Amino acid sequence: MKMKPDISTLSLAIMGLISQRPQTGYDIRKAFAEKPLGHFSSSPGAIYPALQRMTKDGWICGKVDDEKVLRPRKVYEMTESGRDLLERHLRQSVDRDDVIWRMDDLMLRFSLMDEIVGRAATLRFLRSFATELEAYVAHLRCFLGEAKPSMPVCGRLAMENGIGAYEMNAAWARRALEELETDA
Repeated sequence: MKMKPDISTLSLAIMGLISQRPQTGYDIRKAFAEKPLGHFSSSPGAIYPALQRMTKDGWICGKVDDEKVLRPRKVYEMTESGRDLLERHLRQSVDRDDVIWRMDDLMLRFSLMDEIVGRAATLRFLRSFATELEAYVAHLRCFLGEAKPSMPVCGRLAMENGIGAYEMNAAWARRALEELETDA
């Protein structure tokens, strides 16, 4: 099994925002509260410790901006090592553990890819994503076929729902791949 970089989905979301433009902690909290990043906590108790960790790790740096305001604000920017880490994380291929345990991370990675790592890397990601999803669906269908006779009805129905969700994601990935290839 390959090693994944030590970057949480919250850190990935913060780095994605900061990579677009320098941000204050308040800017990041506001983005999480107002944009479809709602499942990330907009709480200062989550954002500010993450910013401190990322600064300590050298991924971002904060500079005090006291030019135009009465109360100085700390503005965070990506460091070179932070940008390198972000790019490496975005370029990773997708494996089965990702589709089982890290779907939020995968979609967040996808949302950032085109602007940061380019179209070719985005297309490789989508191909890898679709392939892993389809392989996992085949695995689940095989398991369901073997277990179905002894499986409780609710268990079977729950598993069919899960399989349907993975199939829907695989169909979306193929459709997105087709659209991005046409748009290239």
